[in-house]
Amino acid sequence: MSQSIVIIGAGASGLVSAIFAARRGACVTVLEANDKPGRKLLAAGNGKCNLTNLNMDVTHYHCENAAFVQNVLDAFSNDDAMAFFTSLGLLLKHRDGWVYPVTEQSQSVLNVLLYEAEHLGIRIKTRERVTRVEHTGPLRFRVETETWQYECDRVIVACGSPASAVRGSSDDGMRFAKEAEISVRPFLPALVPLRVRGDYCGRWAGVRASGSVSLLIDGQVKAESSGILQLTDYGISGIPTLQISHDAVCALEEGGHEVLARLDFCPDMTQGELEERMRAREKLCPYKTLKHQLTGIIPEQLIPVVCRKKDSAASVVKRLKALDLTLTAPAPLRHAQVCQGGVRTTELTEHLEAKNCPGLFFIGEAVDVDGDCGGYNLHWAWASGYAAGKG
Repeated sequence: MSQSIVIIGAGASGLVSAIFAARRGACVTVLEANDKPGRKLLAAGNGKCNLTNLNMDVTHYHCENAAFVQNVLDAFSNDDAMAFFTSLGLLLKHRDGWVYPVTEQSQSVLNVLLYEAEHLGIRIKTRERVTRVEHTGPLRFRVETETWQYECDRVIVACGSPASAVRGSSDDGMRFAKEAEISVRPFLPALVPLRVRGDYCGRWAGVRASGSVSLLIDGQVKAESSGILQLTDYGISGIPTLQISHDAVCALEEGGHEVLARLDFCPDMTQGELEERMRAREKLCPYKTLKHQLTGIIPEQLIPVVCRKKDSAASVVKRLKALDLTLTAPAPLRHAQVCQGGVRTTELTEHLEAKNCPGLFFIGEAVDVDGDCGGYNLHWAWASGYAAGKG
């Protein structure tokens, strides 16, 4: 007799776990609170769905136990992920190691998963928000929704986190874990824009500039990233900011630290080279003011931020290379791409099964593992879904 499995959440990890469980002969039902499956998946990578990375290394993940994550990645590598989606008919491409569907549409990824689920006879029931998971006996569970209840042998919790503004994002997985007396870390935003202290944000709002950002905690550089910086009316955003945000949020949450973001608007030049360029400009056009000489080096809206009254060229260059911003808080959870926090990895087996409650699994964002930008979080969804589905 085949096992009956209920999966809570029809997102990235839930659908993949359903497929691998069904391929092993399980009778699978997926319960989704939204009116359609995969809403958060459709928003991944601004709708382009960066689904894995050619540089799949555990250092791109934040967690309490790197060895735990490494074991999951070893069982389902980036090559495995690409082979899996290719076998479903998805054509792939990569840019700077970031792997996308050729269409650059998340809908393509969701569609091939749903086609395979239909082929395998997986039942996906939408508008079914789970209210309770009850352990009724050895490897027996009752899953209750607002309208029905389901008896099953195994439960896989794949209902994500409260990150993003996508309807249905919730902390239900945290609640189910606590009810089963499983240790968790509170959800905090990760891959999130950051708020800064200062009165100049209104002047640079909307600016996109090439540069780099370093995170300094109590004067020590904790993380660095470069790319396109997005400057907002409340602070900083863009991929470089998201890449340093995990450590920034942790330090701000802990309290008692000086937490700074140091922006470098000319990362391709040393301070000496930039000073030489400014001297050359002054010699070429001595009639121009210092502010005029910055035109063409940085966006116009940034000029009054880095060049103030009675500034010397040396002080402006210093600010261009190291504009220090005091970080005050992350943006709200609805602006975060993923969360840190969730079920502690020490509570789970290598198949993501709860040690103190056999038959209950937690995957995807429900687990205290979050990755950098670049397909790492979606890959964790696939890999953890594979581990639970096979397990």
